[in-house]
Amino acid sequence: MLPFLSQALLSSLWGPFRLLESRLVLMLLGGVGCLCLTWLILPRFWSLLPHDRGKAFVKGSEKAKGKPTGAGLLLTLAFLLSAFLVTPLYGEYLLIGLMLLAIMVTGYLDDRSVTDWGQWKKGLLDLVIAFLTTAILAHWQGTTLWLPFLKGPLPGGAFLLPLWGYLTLGTAFLWIMINVVNCSDGVDGVAGSLALHGLLSMAFLLYLALGHRGVAEYLLLPHVANGASWAILLSTAAGGLAAYLWFNASPSQVLMGDAGSRFYGLLLGIAVLVSGNPFLFLVATPILFANGGAGLVKLILLRSLKKVGWDTRPPLSIVVHPLHPENFATEEEAARQHSLVLLLHRYRFPIHDHCRKNLGWSDTQVLMRFMLLQSLLMPLFAVLILKLR
Repeated sequence: MLPFLSQALLSSLWGPFRLLESRLVLMLLGGVGCLCLTWLILPRFWSLLPHDRGKAFVKGSEKAKGKPTGAGLLLTLAFLLSAFLVTPLYGEYLLIGLMLLAIMVTGYLDDRSVTDWGQWKKGLLDLVIAFLTTAILAHWQGTTLWLPFLKGPLPGGAFLLPLWGYLTLGTAFLWIMINVVNCSDGVDGVAGSLALHGLLSMAFLLYLALGHRGVAEYLLLPHVANGASWAILLSTAAGGLAAYLWFNASPSQVLMGDAGSRFYGLLLGIAVLVSGNPFLFLVATPILFANGGAGLVKLILLRSLKKVGWDTRPPLSIVVHPLHPENFATEEEAARQHSLVLLLHRYRFPIHDHCRKNLGWSDTQVLMRFMLLQSLLMPLFAVLILKLR
């Protein structure tokens, strides 16, 4: 709204309104505005949210039990309102806003549901939204992408990717990003802090490196014409997430739930796809991806081994208060399991669970060490991907 309003007011009001045409100013206004709005509404409305029911197989889940969850609902609404004010919302931006709203709603309904929706139901919904989002970004036509270490025949060293290839790879990538962030949401402040790093890093890259024609040409990269507009959206979301972390710092007062983790996972995935280089997920979410992605790999392996008839049940010893002991293997049964299954169960995933349970890290140590690792890896991968081509 503000960009359109500034153009209408320029002829009748004084010069400082020209600042509203600056993408950098709009990034700051969006971030600060969403931060203030979220900080104001979150504590006033979280009593209306559903409450966390805890998980019997997750260490420390008793601390979260009873806390308001599903705060992603309030975070998303604050983001959409703030984005409406600072972004020239039209075309694909409106459609992407609808996809972000849709992924939040699916997560929120699961947060408030008495019975868990199940992995297949949530996975299918994520897949549909990921496909539609990819199609919107592709404009239903072939697109270009650029890769680290390689230069293609198109301007900026890009390669042409046909529509079917982009839809297939983009849908899979967004689905993974949604679930990677969701799997990492288990320790106060971890998923939010790492996602905040990712939003700010991608906003910086899209605004300065890829969205600025001169810098993109210097780095021999394809220029993303609307990169600055996407940077405004990411900065706005980062502001709201920062306000949420104020209340989610350990010991947390409120949890974002699936409504928030799925929303931020999709938004981070969109930012990477908009950049044109899927490997920039290493800049945006290196620790998030390792933390949650390892759990997805373990799940796929165990499901595959179960299909061929192996006993893949986790040992009963890892459960705090088992509601259904028959779904777990006793010590005698676990001793007869294949060594590969035993190896997979020896390491807990997401990795933050392994660090807390097996390595004895406190929640604060997990948060600080994960943030330090991500802060070190982000610039390293940025240099490797952007410069060494």
